[in-house]
Amino acid sequence: MTDYLPDVRKYDASADEAVVAKIVKHLGIALRNRDSSLVSASDKSELDRVVQSWCGKKLGVTGDAAEKAVASVAAAMKGDNSKSRVTFYYLVAKELGKLGDL
Repeated sequence: MTDYLPDVRKYDASADEAVVAKIVKHLGIALRNRDSSLVSASDKSELDRVVQSWCGKKLGVTGDAAEKAVASVAAAMKGDNSKSRVTFYYLVAKELGKLGDL
């Protein structure tokens, strides 16, 4: 958990450790593999999966709002070659105003 918090705080200095811990718990086994622990923002199918699985199923947000949030986070993190899935998901939830729902 401590590995993820500093990365999230690069984008949100006041990131809540408890919320980050909930995202880490949600992602579970996916974080064990380097490839699945990162988000490929250049892969349309990967971003579609984030929209459907994270935004739709977990956060309850679908359609344009979800797609815009994912695109916004991808743009914000474009300078980061290794986009942590935890950080990406945190920022999408923040963009959608859903951090409190986690």
